[in-house]
Amino acid sequence: MAEDTQHRASTDPVLVIIPTYNERENLTPLLRRLHTTLPDVHVLVVDDGSPDGTGELADKLAATDDRIHVLHRTEKAGLGAAYIAGFRWGLERDYATLVEMDADGSHAPEDLPRILDALADSDLVIGSRYVPGGALVNWPKRRELLSRGANIYSRLALGVPVNDMTAGFRAYRRAVLGKLPLDDIASAGYCFQIDLTLRTAQEGFDIVEVPITFTEREVGQSKMSGSIVVEAMLRVAQWGAEHRAGQLRRLLGRFVR
Repeated sequence: MAEDTQHRASTDPVLVIIPTYNERENLTPLLRRLHTTLPDVHVLVVDDGSPDGTGELADKLAATDDRIHVLHRTEKAGLGAAYIAGFRWGLERDYATLVEMDADGSHAPEDLPRILDALADSDLVIGSRYVPGGALVNWPKRRELLSRGANIYSRLALGVPVNDMTAGFRAYRRAVLGKLPLDDIASAGYCFQIDLTLRTAQEGFDIVEVPITFTEREVGQSKMSGSIVVEAMLRVAQWGAEHRAGQLRRLLGRFVR
């Protein structure tokens, strides 16, 4: 763990970043649950110009609650770009912990206290569906098989001992995000989460997984698409090849000395 991250994370300023696109029906109940669970956390809604009025609703909620902030973006540029914008916003302020959370209710705010507690002894905590105690509720079997397969593939290809690299419910210490080259990260969806997990591991930060219950959304449509999955598989293959090549170079270097 980095030397400047020894204080208990749950007592430090926390920013929960929630990207939105057409999540008007989900936003208010999610924020209500979140602030019932953790009244002191701040929220940044990053809206990508939702045509259903999600951004306008977020503005109304922010006008009556100083814990809620809104960042408007003019186009739907993808999950990764939304989180990068949110990270930059949080790093420019005094937040010690930055949290990723979906807007659709699939991530239970009631699980967040355990994630923040685990951050006391690590640098990145991932809310994992695929460790003992983790669970999936109402997810189609096809989606589950795709997700589990993608995670096994990524773990083996990249050599990172994380069971749920595609998970989108996670908490970072600001030191981690301050160290990562955010300008170089152009991944989206599944691939974005894998990319950040890999970069965090490569920088030598501690990663911990805690079990969560992931519940399929009840309102609205999933933003997952075939192109996002294809992007993830191609990029992971490339990163995996680079990882193995690096291992081979280090091994050969020992014999050349």
